[in-house]
Amino acid sequence: MMAIGKFQSTNVVFHHATVTRARRERMNGHKAAVLWFTGLSGAGKSTLAHAVEETLHQLGCRTYVLDGDNVRHGLCGDLGFSVADRHENIRRIGEVAKLFTDAGNIVLTAFISPHRADRDWVRSLHGEGFIEIHCRCPIEVCESRDVKGLYKKARAGEIKDFTGISSPYEEPDKPEVVIETSDMSLDDSVDAVLACLRNRKIIDPVHNVIESNVICTPSPFGRGLG
Repeated sequence: MMAIGKFQSTNVVFHHATVTRARRERMNGHKAAVLWFTGLSGAGKSTLAHAVEETLHQLGCRTYVLDGDNVRHGLCGDLGFSVADRHENIRRIGEVAKLFTDAGNIVLTAFISPHRADRDWVRSLHGEGFIEIHCRCPIEVCESRDVKGLYKKARAGEIKDFTGISSPYEEPDKPEVVIETSDMSLDDSVDAVLACLRNRKIIDPVHNVIESNVICTPSPFGRGLG
């Protein structure tokens, strides 16, 4: 499991607030959670995360998406893609996500997060509120969606440490949800994630929902995620 790292701060004491996470959750009308979307570049993580957020927002939930590219414009702009930098990238996101959940929000994170140990560390940080969602997609399909041209550059040797080409991706062992993004429609994928949230009573439950611990069955009519 990933080490948190050596804390350099000394003589500091954690101050516990009187307004707790539970009180914020009651005011929000839903529980807090981290929806951790993981998968190869082009697997549909950001597309699905934003689609789920849109649906939750329309339901009146307090949400925020932390996107892998976006945070590297600011919070993680000083990091590269070495193993050490990838560890630190996920450590920072895990801690930021904890601030959001302490505020009673549902935070959706869209990161390749290729190392299983890093994801397991974030899970240990959040406990039961952590929901791992594996956006599973064949690499050839991911390459066909490569609007950024990243796979082409990686295969040409222009990008080093590119996940799936020159750097490994470790699939989750037991994710809460698996979405086959090359087969399932976006609507079906959103429904599968929401079913998990309802079953775990993070949002209000409804009748006839999918069990939260099953692998979502691909739809033969799905158009796939972009």
